[in-house]
Amino acid sequence: MWSRRKSLFVSAFLLIGATTSVFWNLPHEQQRSRSEHMVMSVHWFQTSAEMRALSYQAFNVARMKIERDLSLNRSKKKKAVVVDIDETVLDNSPHMAKLIKENQAFPYAWADWVSKAQGEPLPGAVEFLNFVVSKDYDVFYVSNRSAETDLERTIVNLTAKGFPQATNDHVLLMKGVSSKEPRRKNIENTHELVLLMGDNLNDLANVFERKAVPERFAEVDKVHEEFGNRFIVLPNPMYGEWENAVYSFQRGLSDEQKDQARKAGLKAF
Repeated sequence: MWSRRKSLFVSAFLLIGATTSVFWNLPHEQQRSRSEHMVMSVHWFQTSAEMRALSYQAFNVARMKIERDLSLNRSKKKKAVVVDIDETVLDNSPHMAKLIKENQAFPYAWADWVSKAQGEPLPGAVEFLNFVVSKDYDVFYVSNRSAETDLERTIVNLTAKGFPQATNDHVLLMKGVSSKEPRRKNIENTHELVLLMGDNLNDLANVFERKAVPERFAEVDKVHEEFGNRFIVLPNPMYGEWENAVYSFQRGLSDEQKDQARKAGLKAF
C-alpha cells in the first residue's frame, strides 16, 4: 500500500512540475500579462453599449450647452470649445489591447499606434465639433501627445475622421510642460472658453493636478455645479490621473508594487 501511495505522490509531483514548465514556456500572449488588470476595463471600453451611451450622452449635453450659450449675449472675444484628444474624441483602446496581449506597458508601441493615424472617433464627437464650428465657435484640441513627434500624424488622424479645425494652430500638443493650464491661458488671450471636455480632470483645470484621492474628491465637490455646465467628463476606466493617484504619484514602482497598491486602495465591507 505504501509503495502504491508513494508512486501516486511522485506521479502527481512530476505532473505539477511538468505543468509549471509548460506554463513558463507559453508564448507571452498565453501567460498572465503585466497589464492583466486592464483586461475588463478595455473590454468595457470596446464592447459595452453603456460606454457608447455615455459618450453620446456627453456630446448631447455639450450640444445643449452650446445651444443655451447661443441665446446669450455674445462676448467681445470669439468663443471656443476645448477638448482633449485621447479617449475624449479619439479611441486608442486598440493600443491598450496590444499592451495586454504582448505583456507590455506604456509607452510600448505608442509611437507605432500614433503613426498609423487609425484612432476612431468616439460616438458623437465628430458631429458635435462640426456643429460647434457651424455656429462660429472655434475648437481647440489640447492634448499631451508630444508636439515634437506626434503633431503631424495626429492632424492626419483627426482630419481623416472628419474633425474640424485640425490644424497646427488648433491642435496644441505638449512641449515639455505636461500641465495644460498654460495652453488654456494662451487660448483665453483671444477666446472665451465656453466648454472644456476631457476624460481626465486635468483636462479641465489645474486645481485637480497631482492631488491625492481625497483631495481630488474635495476639488470635485467644490466645483460640482460646473459638471454638465462648463466641464464635461467622458468615461475612461483604462488609465488616467486617477490611476497615478492610486500609486501616490510614485514613479518606478514594480508591477508587484502597483498590484499591491491597487488592492490596498479597495474598500470592502
